[in-house]
Amino acid sequence: MIKNRQELFSLHWTCASLAGLAFLAGCASTPSTTQKTTGWIKDEVADSYVFGYPLVLMGVARDAAVGTDPGQAPVNTLRHAQALPPIGAANPLQPSLDTLDSTGWLDVGSEPVIVSLPDSHGRYVDARVLDMWTNVVWSTSSQFATRAAGIKAQTIAFVGPGWQGDLPKGVTRVAVPTRNAWVSVRIQSNGTRDLTAVRKLQHAIRVAPLSVYAGDTRSAQISPPRSNAADAAAMAASGTPAARVAALDANGFFSRLAQALPDNPPMPADPHALKILSDFGVTPGDPVKLPNAPEAVAAGLADGHERVVTPPSNLLSGNGWSWFGDGVGNYGPDYAMRAYAAATQPGIGTKDDEVRAVVTQDSDGHALNGANRYVIHFAPNQLPPVRGFWSITAYTKDGALGESAPARLAVGDRNGVRRNRDGSLDVTVSSVRSRSGNWLPAPRTDLQLVLRLYAPKPQATDGSWQPPAVVRQ
Repeated sequence: MIKNRQELFSLHWTCASLAGLAFLAGCASTPSTTQKTTGWIKDEVADSYVFGYPLVLMGVARDAAVGTDPGQAPVNTLRHAQALPPIGAANPLQPSLDTLDSTGWLDVGSEPVIVSLPDSHGRYVDARVLDMWTNVVWSTSSQFATRAAGIKAQTIAFVGPGWQGDLPKGVTRVAVPTRNAWVSVRIQSNGTRDLTAVRKLQHAIRVAPLSVYAGDTRSAQISPPRSNAADAAAMAASGTPAARVAALDANGFFSRLAQALPDNPPMPADPHALKILSDFGVTPGDPVKLPNAPEAVAAGLADGHERVVTPPSNLLSGNGWSWFGDGVGNYGPDYAMRAYAAATQPGIGTKDDEVRAVVTQDSDGHALNGANRYVIHFAPNQLPPVRGFWSITAYTKDGALGESAPARLAVGDRNGVRRNRDGSLDVTVSSVRSRSGNWLPAPRTDLQLVLRLYAPKPQATDGSWQPPAVVRQ
């Protein structure tokens, strides 16, 4: 049975309301510091960690991606993936085998940044821009309402707060509430033989500050992102941005949050959140001064760690799968959902962009393992509802591609899946080759399956559709 209950964030203040995080609730009166025990420190640190997690994560991801070293790109440029992701845990969480991605970080603090996309001639393209709080400020999803796939040529100007000026004719204006933003353009790939066509589209994408786009070679100088020496050791460590954030101590985490806030004010605006932060020594732009209560601070940090990876109750679920519903990508005050989405599916778009349903257990509640054989049976009226396409990929339980080459494969409606005579469809999952035409190779270990719906239809996120169970044979 599908669960779709609005998440009511756990509140630690007795005067808080039951809607959203305590930051939004406000208090008629706040007890003085002398009246409080260290329990308030633990609670406020934990709630503030959940609140600030997306901004800190995006900052860490930006700092790791911006530069001139291999694998990096300067601000206001794109880095193009040239091949399908290699096997190994160094890849992003749950890397897609269906698309080649072009990603970059925009700095709109001095002037707008112009992004030009080419006509994809019917090929599926998903482009989106997220602010530093992981809200989607623009995407191509609206174009899928009337088209099965593909986009037309278009030019968009991403404009930062306070900028006044005129844009070139034919350029669409999109407001960005934060100084930085993350842009992702994903182009459908049909395998290695198709890479030349994908790269041609990639190279036709243009990103430039307005002054450069307009032909002024004296473009505004973009200052590099501000760094923080306090967490230098954590940033030097290997791993995903999420792993690097998890390695930060309380001082490192809240120092990054304090440094990021002046350029990236809370979205939505939340003065009470800033007041709570200031209560325990975190002020935008200033060095942090955490309370002299290390045990309470550490306990709050540990609680925050746990809460950002705990599925909220308004996550959709059915037959063992879980996925985001209507609120994804534009979270408002639902800080629990926002933090969980950032931690588990970084860069996820809106309900109209993409759905990623994840399952780790079979229909009997046992952990999925590639040593077993499973079947996923889609009834004729149960196929994934999409305007684009869909696929299923097997990963290790940590979200990495398996160590065996066959684990690179995905099964979906764009790579020759075979239907049964009645229109139904069966997908067989196992590390051992199956005679089934729809065999999905799996890692030889505990695993998770990710069902991706590109340009999903409304029933994929309104609770009226759910993926079928994974049944062990």
